[in-house]
Amino acid sequence: MDSTELILLYDYYGALLTKRQRECFELRYDQDLSLGEIGEELGISRQGVFDNLSRTEALLINMEEKTGCVRRDRQCRKAAEQIVSAAQVLADYRDETVSQLAREILTSAQELKE
Repeated sequence: MDSTELILLYDYYGALLTKRQRECFELRYDQDLSLGEIGEELGISRQGVFDNLSRTEALLINMEEKTGCVRRDRQCRKAAEQIVSAAQVLADYRDETVSQLAREILTSAQELKE
């Protein structure tokens, strides 16, 4: 799994990790420190950092497999985009009732995207 995906998983599930797991993850992915630099910062071995990050990454992946929060969020965002596209077409419709409903749909879809 690439680092962008792991960072996204961390955004969703990071609060469920231990303090040490969060520290290692943030030093690696937010500050881009090497394993050795993280080890020096936290007073643990390079291997300890590697093991901690491996377990943390596996936990994040496992949480997503079990809950599917990221997957569902992506599906909702995609559906909201499709709703917006369709409603934008209808908003220009000559029938005032249709165009008014389309504007209401656009407003609601924008709220979903936020």
